[in-house]
Amino acid sequence: MSIKLFKSVAILFFTLSFAYGNDASQKLNQEVDMAIQKFKAEVPGATTFLSKVKGYLVFPKVYKGGFILGGEYGKGALRVQGNTKYFYSISSASIGYQLGAQSYAMLIAFASDSALNNFINSNGWEAGVDGSIVISDFGKVKDITSISYEKPIIAFAFGEEGLMAGVSVEGTKFKKIMP
Repeated sequence: MSIKLFKSVAILFFTLSFAYGNDASQKLNQEVDMAIQKFKAEVPGATTFLSKVKGYLVFPKVYKGGFILGGEYGKGALRVQGNTKYFYSISSASIGYQLGAQSYAMLIAFASDSALNNFINSNGWEAGVDGSIVISDFGKVKDITSISYEKPIIAFAFGEEGLMAGVSVEGTKFKKIMP
């Protein structure tokens, strides 16, 4: 009798955990969709630009805060040909002069197949160590399709809220997750 009960509880547990995981994935995908729409609305040329890159990683909300010690964290999805391939977290820690808190969305575009494949095939990836990322200052250009980049990975921060200046990805860690 206890084996049947154990099996029933195990089946229920796995069913609920799968359903919860699926709901979390769907919610994160919806947030990513909204962030992409916001990116396209705020950045001239974004639709054309995204159609030309090999893939892009979108973090709808990255939370950053600090008082001498600081950190940031967010969850997002890697889209290849418009479809979610994997989910990732972004995190970093820092020490130094800093004060404040902010949240922003981030989109990281992979302009080459090799950059995208190196990112996907890594077991944890660190900006500046495993690959160099150019932070785009799209506010100084009229249309991002006219920009030529020397680096195969380009990051855009947009929708900033809060009181902390400057976005840096140097030393930021990216890790595959299951939301």
